[in-house]
Amino acid sequence: MNDLAQAIPASEPLTETQRVLNVFVAPGKTFDDIRRKATFWGPLLILLVLSVAYSFTIQQKVGWEQVFQNSIRQLPLAAQNAAASQSETMKTAQVKIAEIATYASSLLGLLFTAIIALVLWVTVNFGFGGKAKYGQVFAVSFYSWMVADIKFLLAIIALLAGLAPESFLLNNPVGSNIGYYLSTDTPLWIRSLCMHIDVFEIWGLVLTTIGISIIAKVSRGKAAAVVFGWWIVWILVKTALTVLPALVAVKH
Repeated sequence: MNDLAQAIPASEPLTETQRVLNVFVAPGKTFDDIRRKATFWGPLLILLVLSVAYSFTIQQKVGWEQVFQNSIRQLPLAAQNAAASQSETMKTAQVKIAEIATYASSLLGLLFTAIIALVLWVTVNFGFGGKAKYGQVFAVSFYSWMVADIKFLLAIIALLAGLAPESFLLNNPVGSNIGYYLSTDTPLWIRSLCMHIDVFEIWGLVLTTIGISIIAKVSRGKAAAVVFGWWIVWILVKTALTVLPALVAVKH
């Protein structure tokens, strides 16, 4: 038996470049390698570079004031009127916040991923008998959501190709979801909900499910219950929070 074990070579560790490429073509190889070593330098570096490039392109091709105006036009009429009545100081502050948040999106992404990973780790280990380490879940989440980088790369290409500044939406820059194609006459909660019926978002969820299943050693069904279950909770909460400001504006 020992001779047989020695005759079977162990799989070669993957480089960060191989991990990144395999996420898109053979995700199981990347997630298996994360069980060996839960690093995430490849996707982190890509995120840092892409977030700066995305923010700079918006600044040059759209402008932060235009970004603010575009987002206001997506609101119901009552909310638009409420926004129009704000002082110039408040509008300037909101524009600046949007700029800072976009440039800091890589740091915000790290924080958001850390929270997501914590929720998934607790749920799969204590709710479904998984055996994953937190660092492994974090790395799986980070690699899985690299597919979202494609969305922002496409947004950069669209802006450089001449997309009208008035058409650009910071929170929904590419037509990869149903919400992108709905008019502003559609109720805000429906548009917010349909934004999550997104090619890249669902792709990321599928990859996360595969990764959680591998590193936690649970069935794909259990992993899917954890990942998609929390996703449904998240989009319902986010949709409610999106509608709330509009309701407040109507009451006033």
